Amino acid sequence: MCFDHDSRPPIPEIAGGALDAQEVELTAADGNRFMAYLARAAEPTGAGIVVLPDVRGLAPYYRELALRFAEHGVDAMAIDYFGRTAGIGERGPAFDHAPHVAQTTYAGLRADIEAAAAHLRHAAGTTSLFTTGFCMGGRTAFLTAGFGLGLAGVIGFYGWPTGAARNDTPAPADVAATLDAPILSIFGGADQGITREARDAWEAALTAAGREHETVVAVGAPHSFFDRKADEFAEQSAAAWAATLDFIRARTAAA
Repeated sequence: MCFDHDSRPPIPEIAGGALDAQEVELTAADGNRFMAYLARAAEPTGAGIVVLPDVRGLAPYYRELALRFAEHGVDAMAIDYFGRTAGIGERGPAFDHAPHVAQTTYAGLRADIEAAAAHLRHAAGTTSLFTTGFCMGGRTAFLTAGFGLGLAGVIGFYGWPTGAARNDTPAPADVAATLDAPILSIFGGADQGITREARDAWEAALTAAGREHETVVAVGAPHSFFDRKADEFAEQSAAAWAATLDFIRARTAAA
């Protein structure tokens, strides 16, 4: 299960923390045109982050998340996955994402992420680039550590680290030796899909490969717990957000 259309990040707003935000249209190296949402920090730190959504694509949750990052000095760009199959435009809660997810490809996702990374570096002057993602996007975020983007770090929220995906993306644990950026993994301790065995396999793969990594397990929390509507997991969500910001701050080069 991923976020509902009316879900929002469980992060308090900081008034005046974001300079501006806007929809932008990007073009990947293969010619794909896709939408993204760019939020700029009023007081930039040099950190920038590419936000990779769950299977719903560029839903309102991820626009708001980009703003929350910007309020903490991190320029953020959330991207859509479905330019190749659904075109460009606003999609409501009735949008059937499933057939479009099945048509995404590892090569296409990589091309789009590379375009977003380049735009952040050019438009926002990002000097320390990160990626983060949720569910499908969490798995993809793990994989971006091997894209050669010079990432300062990647943060995956309940991304499947093992097993097959709905598309042709490899299991991150299987390619751990190719991942060359620090990785923060955030999982729900009661996630029935990403079990302790899967988490342990991911930890073992990263350790065997000698990769820098941290793991946060939200005790008692299910998959997709990082949601304002899931107020029973507010404490776990606050800890996950604090770990995310600490991870970014520790790896952001001084301006």
